[in-house]
Amino acid sequence: MHLPYQRGPLHDLPDTPQAYDSVLADASEEALARLTPEGSLEHPDAHDDIGDTSLGITSLLALAWQRGKDPRLPEAVRRSLDFHLRERMYTTDNPGYPNLRKPGSGLPYARYVLEAGAHPIGDWPSTVWALLQAVNVLDAADGLLEDEQYARLRQLAHGYWRWLTEATFFNPQQAGNQAIGCVVGGLMLARHLPPEDAAPVRSRALALYTDEIRAHRVPDRGALLPPEHGGAYDNNYGPISLSFLAQAHRVSGEETFAEDGDTLARYIDARVTSGGYDYGGPRYSEQHSGFESVLGLRRFGARIGADLGRYRGDTRWGRHADRRDGRIDGHFAFMLVWQIQDTTRWHRTPSAAPVRHQLRSGTVSVAFDHRMTPALIEAAGTYYLPAAVRRQHGFGPVTDGFLLCRPMGEVRVADARADGLAAKLVTKPVVGRDHVLRHVRSLYVTDGTSLWVTVAVERLGGAPYLLSGLPYAADDGDRVRRSAEGEVVSAGGLRLTHPADGGPDHFDARAALTQEEAAFALAADPRGYGNPDEGWRHLVSSTALEAAPAPGAPDGLHVFAVRYGPGGAFAPVFEASPGAPGAPDESDEAVEPGGSGGLLVRTEAFTAVVGPVAGDSRGEPSLTVRR
Repeated sequence: MHLPYQRGPLHDLPDTPQAYDSVLADASEEALARLTPEGSLEHPDAHDDIGDTSLGITSLLALAWQRGKDPRLPEAVRRSLDFHLRERMYTTDNPGYPNLRKPGSGLPYARYVLEAGAHPIGDWPSTVWALLQAVNVLDAADGLLEDEQYARLRQLAHGYWRWLTEATFFNPQQAGNQAIGCVVGGLMLARHLPPEDAAPVRSRALALYTDEIRAHRVPDRGALLPPEHGGAYDNNYGPISLSFLAQAHRVSGEETFAEDGDTLARYIDARVTSGGYDYGGPRYSEQHSGFESVLGLRRFGARIGADLGRYRGDTRWGRHADRRDGRIDGHFAFMLVWQIQDTTRWHRTPSAAPVRHQLRSGTVSVAFDHRMTPALIEAAGTYYLPAAVRRQHGFGPVTDGFLLCRPMGEVRVADARADGLAAKLVTKPVVGRDHVLRHVRSLYVTDGTSLWVTVAVERLGGAPYLLSGLPYAADDGDRVRRSAEGEVVSAGGLRLTHPADGGPDHFDARAALTQEEAAFALAADPRGYGNPDEGWRHLVSSTALEAAPAPGAPDGLHVFAVRYGPGGAFAPVFEASPGAPGAPDESDEAVEPGGSGGLLVRTEAFTAVVGPVAGDSRGEPSLTVRR
């Protein structure tokens, strides 16, 4: 079974001027055939997300005319714009709308659902979208709109802005992408207003970004991010926010948008695997946007020197929003307009600089969460999620049912690269149920094809094992499919277990249920409104790889060793070592007792020297690796 939205990398979509002209030509033909006598360009089956959609297609026709001067388009633009001004401009409050600050303001807004009171909660983002569609038409109006129609559209757009920023609470859904989109709308609108009106709108837009968005950024994995529906990041809406930041910088020149976009782009680069897979967020745990992400990923990928285009999108929406019949929907048309206008090319080379929350080389990657526990591992085309045991989630040693991965102090990290190898050492203090402080040292080494994970910890009681992940999905060319298998071996023996209980809080990777569906089923609120990340945290147990301790560990240590991906015989050797840089047998230093000294790890592919727990003279961990 293929995952419904994890499709091809977005940089595989043709993005030449000729390709975009073809997209606009196809959209124009469909729109001309669809145009009703009343002037509507809405999809006949559209019900929600509808208040801006006809205007969105109008903006595409306006851009197509601007680029190609098709003589059939001006009349269609004017008729469809008249339809929006006549039929889709609402000035009477929508019954039940909960976020008004000035009831009865008479200011125009766009409806999410046309029927009065049917679903008013979506009117704020629908009005943001309508504002953005309107300013795109204004941008293309020269020689296309008559003065009176231009003035009416400009007045409507100004009214939308005032409704969003005066008549309602700002950003009532706490959705970063919507809020930044509103700011973009204000910045673009200001360029069409007379000076006495333009300056207050621009100033207000910048102040809203500073005071209502930037000041409320949420930390995750060392980055400050625009909040999305109550969370730090959503893998569907986060890249859309990046596109809004790109457009905000394009139209305003304000460096704040560029700086914040760089931060978000580096965060995305760290969390997304080499194969472009990602999951997680407070709205859509696994769904990916398509063309709405291209502008931000392409522009900021070039800025930070990273191949952000590997991000897998829903390529059914590779150009614009479609209904199930494949016919165009004007929702998000503004993003297609900007994507066409921006001429940035894809940066296709991975960033070479080591980053704290990721280890990546070739087709192997490990994305780490804020605790420096793997949040996602990719090796040999298989994606591994953190497994769950007794409501504890992660990768790490387990003893008496207790998972040792939550730090009780500073987590220290060291990176090393040599001879085509990339390595990361994570040293983490943990406390078990026995209240004894232990240090978990996790070594990750990759040659770009396989991943070796070695975990050392002061000796544990009972029958410990290493929780080594939940094999969940596999790369299948231009699609991602479900998988309950992976190419994994362990030096101490490995078993793949599945939950005995089939209830909703036990996830079996062999079942048809996706991680996204399971997470929403466990969320407190209905699908589409609940937080799937919070729901997933209620998971009691999951399919899990469990690795037994490796033989031959030095006194005082339990050592676990796992290899993800191809290779020959796997029989690593472990020796106590002072951990001094260079060859371990060249040092005469004494080895610290009790498992806190250095450790030599030798496998079929590399030799690594892990320094003592105490670190160097500055308390920093030391690591050397060589072929």
